Formats: sequence, structure tokens, C-alpha cells
Amino acid sequence: MQAHLSANDLACRRGERLLFSGLSLSLEAGDALHVTGPNGVGKTSLMRILAGLARPFTGSVECTGSIAMLDERLALDTDHTLRDALAFWERLDGACNAAQMRAALGLLSLLDIPVRYLSTGQRKRAGLARMAGQNADIWLLDEPLNGLDTDAQASVAGLIAAHRAQGGICVIASHQPTGLDIPQLALEPMR
Repeated sequence: MQAHLSANDLACRRGERLLFSGLSLSLEAGDALHVTGPNGVGKTSLMRILAGLARPFTGSVECTGSIAMLDERLALDTDHTLRDALAFWERLDGACNAAQMRAALGLLSLLDIPVRYLSTGQRKRAGLARMAGQNADIWLLDEPLNGLDTDAQASVAGLIAAHRAQGGICVIASHQPTGLDIPQLALEPMR
């Protein structure tokens, strides 16, 4: 199956405020898109619409393939060690490359530390490992570089490149440069 993600004439409204309208995109296997724009313009709302977690005000989304999303809610049990928190999701997701993801994201030395003691960047890397372990065709990454140092950002860029090389799709919503040579979609405040 070839991954595909498209949106046709999307509009998003929060309360009485229209965040964006007339938004269309089409991504095929191996494609990526960097969604940019100021705070409050609708980047996270767009990601939630693409993931099927929120309904657009108007328009439609079509998707072929499975979706995994990373946002600020990492869904890792803070009372467990990182090893146990990741193992819980690996069992549910049937992750086959868990050890490889842990190593690629520099998590091996952190596995026996309770999640609540991890830094913001360490938690973000753990969330990325969890998301990548879902073996989804389409990755929706909302601010994936927040809290990451330069080395970790390079690791994330490498994971994204590998995912795309295997036919995956990535949509990245971020204020930060991704370090990837990919098209950008700049959301602007509605007037």
C-alpha cells in the first residue's frame, strides 16, 4: 500500500475565530511538509484535523495508510521507568524496531530513570521513539524539536529521512527550522 495524505479546501474555526481557510495539500509516499506560522495561527489544529482527532469547519481529509502523531502529550507514564513506559506501548503497538529507535535517539542510558525525572528534551526523544515504534506510514510531528539540543535535532532529522526513504510521509509543524530540504506551508493570521 502506498501512503497518501491530502486535504481539500480545509477551514478551521475555534469559537467565533476563523484560524485558516482554503487550505489544500497532497502528499505521497516519501513526501514531507513543514508547516510554519506564528503562535495561534492553527498549526496544531491542522495537525489534529489531519490525524482525525478534530473536524474541520469545512473541507475534507483523505488518507491511505496508518497515522502516528507526536504532540506535547507524550502519553508516557511518569511513575514508571522509561524502559517500562516504552515497553507498555511497544507491546500495544507491536513495535519491531524498539531497540533501534532507543539507540538512535540516545535513550539507552536513560532506561532505568523514572519518566518524571527526565528533562524536556529527554521526554521529547522518548515520545519520538514511542511514535516511531508504531510503524505508521504517516508521521504528524507537532513541534518535534522543542527542548532538543543540536545532536538530538540531527537524530530526528535522520529518523525523518529514513522514514521517508521507506515510503513514509511526514508533516512537521514547527517554529524552528527542521534542517530538512522540504517544502513549507506558511499559515498566516486571518484578517
